[in-house]
Amino acid sequence: MQVSQLSTRFGEHVVHAGLDLDVRRAEIFALVGGSGSGKSTLLREMILLQRPDAGSIRVLGAELQNLAADEALALRQRWGVMFQHGGLFGSLTASENVGLPLREHTGLDDLLIDEIAASKLALAGLKPEVGAQYPSELSGGMMKRASLARALALDPELLFLDEPTAGLDPESAAGVDQLVRKLRDLFGLTIVMITHDLDLLWQVADRVAVLAEGKVQGSGSMSELSHMDHPAIRAFFDGPRGRAAQEQAEGAASKRK
Repeated sequence: MQVSQLSTRFGEHVVHAGLDLDVRRAEIFALVGGSGSGKSTLLREMILLQRPDAGSIRVLGAELQNLAADEALALRQRWGVMFQHGGLFGSLTASENVGLPLREHTGLDDLLIDEIAASKLALAGLKPEVGAQYPSELSGGMMKRASLARALALDPELLFLDEPTAGLDPESAAGVDQLVRKLRDLFGLTIVMITHDLDLLWQVADRVAVLAEGKVQGSGSMSELSHMDHPAIRAFFDGPRGRAAQEQAEGAASKRK
């Protein structure tokens, strides 16, 4: 993915002002920044839910600004999206939610779709009986995993994760951390995520881009960012939570050595 000179505004409010970034194949790439920095807007633009005012976004080799409707539909089937609050349909079971993209976009029979849905739920770390449950019956962690299973339904090349650990207890969040890395390692997925979870950033992200003042103020590994001086970047390292996450990550790395 390449984003070049992206500009977005809402009336007089400038969200992006010549923003540039790139995402490499098979990496876990994180977008971070303070409230109002344009992370969610950028994600919506990347997945064709919103158009920027100017600039270029190329995803999987396609320029998003110039796509015809049929080209956009075909491209959307090559990526999966896990929404922050799950985005599951309340009237469908978890299995039916996961199977929905297959029913919409393939000619597979119902029995095979049910089998694929069960396999995706298992891949996301859910027990078989969860497939028969409705979203209202799922815990926060189960909801996240079911949403992830649906994002994987069409075997995407690219996976977008919007706050994958938000609202989860530490144990559930740690399970999502491990699952994200497992998916990349097993299938060579390229993963783009928005997160405020410092542990997730240290443990999982290959590269992180910090958004502020309409642009990317710095990008690199968390270790590389920890040596940069921009105030928007320092905010992720200088507070007690930032220091604790860094110390935990560095301790885990030394143990592996």
